[in-house]
Parts: sequence; C-alpha cells; structure tokens
Amino acid sequence: MGPFAIGEEDFLLRGEPFRVLSGAVHYFRVHPDLWQDRIRKARLMGLNTIETYVPWNEHVPHPGAFTAEGQLDLGRFLDLVAAEGMQAIVRPGPFICAEWDNGGLPAWLFSDPTVGIRSSEPGYLAAVDSFFAAILPTVAERQIGRGGPVIMVQIENEYGAYGNDKHYLQHLVDLVKREGIDVPLFTCDQPFGTMIEDGSLPELHKTGTFGSRATERLEVLRRHQPSGPLMCAEFWNGWFDNWGTHHHTTNAAASAAELDALLAAGASVNVYMFHGGTNFGFTNGANDKGIYEPTITSYDYDAPLTEDGYPTEKYFAFREVISKYFPVPDELPERRPQAVASTVMVHASVPVLDVLPALGAALDAPGPAPTTEDAAHYRGFTLYSTVLERGGVLTVGEVRDRAQFFLAGVPVGVLSRDLGERAIALPSGGLLQVLVEDQGRVNYGQRIGEVKGLIAPVKLDGEELLGWEIRPLDFAALQELRGAAGALGPGGGGVAGPSVSFADFEADGPEDRYLRLDGWTKGNAFINGFNLGRYWSRGPQRTLYIPAPLIRAGRNELAVLELHGSVTREVRFVDSPDLGPDEK
Repeated sequence: MGPFAIGEEDFLLRGEPFRVLSGAVHYFRVHPDLWQDRIRKARLMGLNTIETYVPWNEHVPHPGAFTAEGQLDLGRFLDLVAAEGMQAIVRPGPFICAEWDNGGLPAWLFSDPTVGIRSSEPGYLAAVDSFFAAILPTVAERQIGRGGPVIMVQIENEYGAYGNDKHYLQHLVDLVKREGIDVPLFTCDQPFGTMIEDGSLPELHKTGTFGSRATERLEVLRRHQPSGPLMCAEFWNGWFDNWGTHHHTTNAAASAAELDALLAAGASVNVYMFHGGTNFGFTNGANDKGIYEPTITSYDYDAPLTEDGYPTEKYFAFREVISKYFPVPDELPERRPQAVASTVMVHASVPVLDVLPALGAALDAPGPAPTTEDAAHYRGFTLYSTVLERGGVLTVGEVRDRAQFFLAGVPVGVLSRDLGERAIALPSGGLLQVLVEDQGRVNYGQRIGEVKGLIAPVKLDGEELLGWEIRPLDFAALQELRGAAGALGPGGGGVAGPSVSFADFEADGPEDRYLRLDGWTKGNAFINGFNLGRYWSRGPQRTLYIPAPLIRAGRNELAVLELHGSVTREVRFVDSPDLGPDEK
C-alpha cells in the first residue's frame, strides 16, 4: 500500500483516515505569477487539496508541438501546491469539458474524419498515447510516493454521459500505469441513470458530480459503490455564463448548507470551482443543445474566490462550515481593494482588411469552401475571399460561428450560428470577403470535434461557389499593425470596424485593472500584447479582467480589435469588475 490509498471506509494518508477537502483551480486560466496567491487562499478557506484539469489542446496546439511553459507549466503549479503544504488531484482527461474550447481535445486531431472521439478507435488512441507520454511524467514524478503532492489521478471525465466503451477506459488505465502513475485512479459521473456504471470500471474508484440534494446523490453513489470513501468530485457551487444571458449566481447560504450535508455524511469533496479564472484569448468553449451558446470570457463561476482572486460571501460561508469539522487557519485573505479608475482614448487605428498580409498568408482552395481545419487554423478569425460575377442570394450549409460579409470592402451583413442564419442577399458582384469568427468549440455532448468556418456547400442562387482564398488571421502581430495604424483626427466620433485601435496609458507598476468598453460592439482586447479575451455589448459581462502582472511600470499599450465599429474612442478602466446583472 502506498502513502495514499483507498480503504474500506476512508481515504488513507500514510495509514491514517484522510478527508479530501479539495478546490478546483485551473492553472491554464490563471496568470502563473498569481498561482501561489490562489493556492494559499484555498488553504486559508480550510482546504487541504488542489484539483486541476489538464488541457490537451493547450499543451499540444499543433501535432508534435508539445509545450509546458509559462501559463502551461503544470510542474511548477504542482510544486507550488506542495510548497503550500497541500495535496493535489490531477485530471488529465483526455477530455475535460470545463467549458473549455473543444472540451480540451485538439481541433487538429479531427482534421482526419476517420479519427474517433472518446473511443477505442486506433487513431484517437494513438494521439492520446502521445499526449499522455509527454504530460504524465510531470505528474508521475510529483506523486506522493516520490515526495510530491499528487494523491489521485482521474480517468477520462464524466464519460458515462457520453459513452460506455469499456475498452477505451481500460486503455486509459493501462496507459497511465505504463507512464508511471501508481496513485489511486478514479472516475467521476453524475449520479443519474446508468452514467456511473457506464463511465467507470470495477477497479476504479467512483465519485459523483452534483451541486444540490447532496444526501440523495450520495445515497445513489453508495448503491453503485458499496464500500470505500464517498466523494463529490465536482461540487457545483456556481455556474458559467453564456453571451446574451444573465450572470449566474447561487445563494451562498444554500451552497454552504449543501457542503455541510456532504461533510456531515463523511464524504470528501472537490469544490468546483474554488477559483474559476479567465478564458483568455480564444479559449472559451460553447454548448449546443439545439442552440449554439458560446461561453463568456470570465470563468468567475460565482466561486468562493472571484475571477480576480478575492474572497466572497460564499468563501466565508464555506470556511465556517469546514471549521465545524476540521481546523482552519486563523489568517483571513484580504478583501478586494479599489482599483485605479481612469479613461484613455484610442489615438490610432487600422482597418483589418487593409493589413491582411500582416495577419497571415492566404491559401488557394480551388474547390468548395474549405473549413478552417483545411487551413490548419484552429481558433479565432479566418477570412474567406472569392470574386462574384453578380449579386444574388448566398446560402451556406452552416456558419460556424459568425460571419461578416463585405463587398469591395463595404459591410453588407452578418450570419450568426446562434440565430440559425444561413442566407444573405448580396446586392452586386465583385470581391466578396467573409470574416468568420470561431466563437468557441462545443465542449460537451455529441458536437465535440466539429469543424469550423463556412460549411459547404456555399451557393449563389442555388449554384455552388467554387474557388476560394482562405486566410488564417493571427492578431499576435500587433506591433506590425501599430506601425500601419493611422492617427485618428480631432473629434469625438468612434472607429469603424473591423479594425485594430491603439491607446497608451501610464501605470506605477503591476496592479489589477478592469477594462470597460461601453460604446464598443464586439471583439477582443489586448494589454501589452496579451489577449485578454472577447468582449461583446450583448453582455452579461461588462468588464475584462486585467491580471496585475500584465501591467508594467511606465507606459502600457492597449489594443482593441473591434469587429463592427464603436460610437466612441473612449476606453475606461473602472475600480471593480462587472459581470452583469444576476438572474432575478
């Protein structure tokens, strides 16, 4: 028996009963300079363990391109957990859901339509083998038996809600063991129907995922697993938000009561989320249960620790519950200080359609409209171009996910996936350019792994359009764009879109800030070259969080990619975050 084991009734840490009091913190959603702060605040709430997913698509953005640096340095994150005197649970997937782009599965994997998804299909398994061989040594060398913090590793993730391929699950078990993982392995599933049995194997410890009716859910879990410690591996104490909806919150007292019920029943728990963090860049996922709903940039989740790392009423309510059963530290985390508030004006702007060569090379596609996968482009924006001999009604098989149409550089309309739009009237022929935004890949259900872009056939008055140019756009080239930007003249008008506009501001040094873009429509914002994520006047989110380490002493640069145009050149930094109105 290793230093951490599963007993008849309890988890055992060095032979003694141990209750796992865990909190979810995704290292890939938090600036690495802030990891230590978030981990420490978990300990101050009374937790003894940190849990994290591992996003395959971040670590391997292109085939063979494994990276584990900076915000992806899982080893450093686990070392900081250990330094805080806490244990760690790692959930490497390969599927993670997490409201993360494609549920963590790399989009490049599905460029080959024969590759399976979450199954024992050989091509899929070979790719999983390669990823696990790259990432699991980092976990293995930090297992508790080797002096590290890792006490458990999860196999797959809520697999019973998707399939029941036991050969696939067994392959994953054999694989993680082959890569040196010897701590207990577990699965998590919702305690409904056949999900628990479908998503696990007899040798794996079963855990549940739920956020309410804890006593009832634990009873279902116990029926499926007569012995061993009970655990809620995802105690949903909040929820995520989609664009165009309200900001989801849960009552702190009600959530604390459910946590109390869990602990009173002797169960272990992983608070999902303890600290949600941010979907920086283009990393947000989406849901599609008949209507496509992309997730917002903030992953605050109404968690005990806010997106920017400060305790909430829920934090203190949970801490009080935990203190009934276990000692908690005397120290309390500080409340959010008032941030610097100021207004800056963008002073230069460049139209996106004028600087296309700086954003990426064009590829010829002589046949039907290609997908973004055909161009090896897996996130963000893509420009399609073709020349039309005449106007007419243009139809698409599907748009994934939002397309802006331009004739000779003039905007003529938008097609949106969430509205089910597939046809647009074009008044004339000429150069047609279509700016397509991948708004986030579906992270749950049967639409995982779908391709993006203009989905063929694309027809004009019923006749398929053949012969396209497709250009992946990379907005990392901000300095080159700034060099091409023209100074904005006097006056209080806004900027046209699509464009990239620039502003400078001064700061005394690193400090959290909150960017508010009232009067702007939709796009992305960048601080000193870092993509903060998407904004949209549709809401509910009204501010973008700027982590303190992104701000430097002296001059800082803000860039705003605006897709449609603004009614102002003004950009505001406000003193606190605003994620929109709660549900009433």
